[in-house]
Amino acid sequence: MVQRMSRMMLKTLRDDPADAETVSHKLLVRAGYVRRSSAGIWTWLPLGKAVLENVSRVVREEMDAIGAQEVLLPALLPKEPYEASGRWEEYGELLFRLKDRKGGDYLLGPTHEEIFTLVVKDQCTSYKDLPVMLYQIQTKFRDEARPRSGVLRGREFLMKDSYSFDTDDEGLAESYRLHREAYTKIFQRIGLDYRIVSAVSGAMGGSASEEFLAPAAAGEDTFVDCPACDYAANTEAVTTPVPQVEKIEHPPVEELDTPDTPTIETLADHLGVERSATLKNLLVKVDGKITAVGVPGDREVDLGKLGEHLAPAVVELVTAEDFVDRPDLVRGYVGPQGMAGSAFTYIADPRVAPGTSWITGANKDGKHARHVVCGRDFEVDRYLDVVVVEPGDPCPRCGSGLEIGRAIEIGHIFQLGRKYADAFELDVLGREGKPVRVTMGSYGIGVSRAVAALAEQTADEQGLCWPREIAPADVHVVAAGKARQAEIALEVAEKLHSAGLRVLVDDRAGVSPGVKFTDAELIGVPAILVVGRRAGEGVVELKDRRTGEREELPVEEAVAQLAKS
Repeated sequence: MVQRMSRMMLKTLRDDPADAETVSHKLLVRAGYVRRSSAGIWTWLPLGKAVLENVSRVVREEMDAIGAQEVLLPALLPKEPYEASGRWEEYGELLFRLKDRKGGDYLLGPTHEEIFTLVVKDQCTSYKDLPVMLYQIQTKFRDEARPRSGVLRGREFLMKDSYSFDTDDEGLAESYRLHREAYTKIFQRIGLDYRIVSAVSGAMGGSASEEFLAPAAAGEDTFVDCPACDYAANTEAVTTPVPQVEKIEHPPVEELDTPDTPTIETLADHLGVERSATLKNLLVKVDGKITAVGVPGDREVDLGKLGEHLAPAVVELVTAEDFVDRPDLVRGYVGPQGMAGSAFTYIADPRVAPGTSWITGANKDGKHARHVVCGRDFEVDRYLDVVVVEPGDPCPRCGSGLEIGRAIEIGHIFQLGRKYADAFELDVLGREGKPVRVTMGSYGIGVSRAVAALAEQTADEQGLCWPREIAPADVHVVAAGKARQAEIALEVAEKLHSAGLRVLVDDRAGVSPGVKFTDAELIGVPAILVVGRRAGEGVVELKDRRTGEREELPVEEAVAQLAKS
């Protein structure tokens, strides 16, 4: 296909959009790939749509290769299936909800576990119908409170979601493996640098869960990487090894007079101790119930991590009003001794291990207590990894210091198990003639997000720089000079097209060569072919967009070289 810029709806911009912060946001707008329709909603223009379709094509090819079957489900969905699974409430404000003219409740689909489950329940009745893997590439909707970063975090986005249905856990493990391998091929083909990391399932439910992350400064996810072994995980999924505590006899609890020390910093300064010697007790509400979270005083509670661990429960910080009817809770001086398990549920980080001794609140105004020992003076109801991970924290696998990076989530795979099958009683007739409950997997790829992630990873100072597999064209032909160069450029473009190449040709009249060269760099097609001053001699200049290397070649030789690359 030959695309002529003189006939294409394409307007490039010299300056970055005023509201753009990320590289992908700036360049996708400036290069004419997308335009903002409203907050978090984007129009994909011809070049952008071509890239989006190329990513979708690769996804389809690899999904088809593992035997998955493509379907297309509605985006407008009834309330009842999501109410049955509990996600009508669990999704909270992220869900787009609407009513039809008769007052019926509907939503715009964020993911489709429920609907796929009902499709299989309708179509599959016997173990002979399974296993089956189904997928779709479709627009999804989430009512983000603060959509930002261009197409990286929008209110509607293109996603590939697939689902596997098996009669046993061994079959689920195989379906999961097939998807994992397909994902590695997809991301390798489209040219993304990625990491596979352990993750938590959150509101999706299920057990095993892994994320595919594209390292990028614009990423909203943080992950840890161990330089000494192959351990990698989302920070929300990092586990802390339980420390070995030396068994010693601790002195009895000693109450300390500590006026005006409601914070860890003021307490440590007052007593002349390290913050790590103190026990911080953060009060939160879990589905409205007061819960205390204990962590060493030199660490912070990761509320996002806590929320993921406790999902679908709603976690929120306590407010001043919550203390009004609870005189037993002394703000700034709360301790677990005599309180844990009665006044509140006590969750603790694994570092608060049995046998560890702490300085903590004495549950009296202006008072703290020393030698408060876990297991002797208080018990922990539940251990969870809830602290903010810091560089140098021990690797759960080998003990070496962890490194922390930022990344964009581009894929997520889950072994859902029977959560949704139980909700909808998805059974098939088993080999023994008895009903068997089906087990499921859920697998997502952010197609539009992958485009933005590629822009983040591959762009340079001049503009976008696409891998050939997903670029809007294989070659960008630039007619530099007079009308005769434009005619020759079109002739060269046809030769390239005949050789099986996708061609974008800049044949715009009245546009200077300098502007055309700048636009070619900005648009980011991997090869730039300049039809310039020596075009009459049958010589053109071939430039590699990524490396900047260029050479003058006869037209036929340039066409042959591009066709082979």
